[in-house]
Amino acid sequence: MNTIKQILAIIDPTADSQHGLSRSIDLAKKSGANITAFMSIYDFSYEMTTMLSSDEREAMRNAVVKDRQAWLDEILAQYPDFNIKSQVVWHNRTYEAIIDTVITQGFDIVVKGTHQHDTLKSVIFTPTDWHLIRKCPAPVLLVKEHAWPAQGNILAAVNAVSENEQHLALNDRIIKDAQFLCELANAKLNLVNAYPATPVNIAIEIPEFNPSVYNESVKQHHLESTHALADKHQIPHQACAIEEGLPEDVIPDVASRLNSELVVIGTVGRTGLSAALVGNTAEHVIDSLDCDVLALKPDGYKSPLAKD
Repeated sequence: MNTIKQILAIIDPTADSQHGLSRSIDLAKKSGANITAFMSIYDFSYEMTTMLSSDEREAMRNAVVKDRQAWLDEILAQYPDFNIKSQVVWHNRTYEAIIDTVITQGFDIVVKGTHQHDTLKSVIFTPTDWHLIRKCPAPVLLVKEHAWPAQGNILAAVNAVSENEQHLALNDRIIKDAQFLCELANAKLNLVNAYPATPVNIAIEIPEFNPSVYNESVKQHHLESTHALADKHQIPHQACAIEEGLPEDVIPDVASRLNSELVVIGTVGRTGLSAALVGNTAEHVIDSLDCDVLALKPDGYKSPLAKD
């Protein structure tokens, strides 16, 4: 993503303020991109009105869409300096409507507001958010209600020691996209890489095993690999955080210490039973973050919703 030309801003008909639209406008100001405000609506009661004919039900649905379109146009009228297009569709699965629009109309990025738990002050990701993270082929930017301050911090989460070619390519993609957003937002880039602690069972079962030597060796391997990745992208070593622990613990902790406005992370887009049972490291990380998140797929990723 070395440019942004088309932004799909997701409108939440249940929200008082539209964080996704606000962030989309900020990005458009800096990138010159066009914005389409998109809203998917559905009311099951209209499908259950069996006393009406299919034509009458269709007319009722169209009336609701027209009403919501008028509501959205009122919101967009608050931004007279921007020619924001709007699109309202009737669909029973919001994420499918969004992904289909991304695929058919070629959007570069999806920007969607997240919900914030008022008591805990933490972000709550909805089922729609998770479906987009797993299945949307375009980058998905999930945003909170806060501005991106100048000279702020953007954190790129990488796995510098992976031997998987797809993951290595994804590292480069994560860093390049993060660098692009740093230029737009006048922010500073940091890298974070987590490495595993010494397995306790090995130290117990093998008496001659030296956990401190092993741990130092693992740490050095991750340190050298992360610094090599940083050198490749002209990032200073002091902007790299290489820390022991699980990614879902280390990355949110580093993001919090740096007061990062955004974390850029790669997702492999697993779906189906494996995703349900095994889960995804990236998803565990995302669920622990309390800032904006940009979720990226590997190059060549094809959404399971794409039509052959």
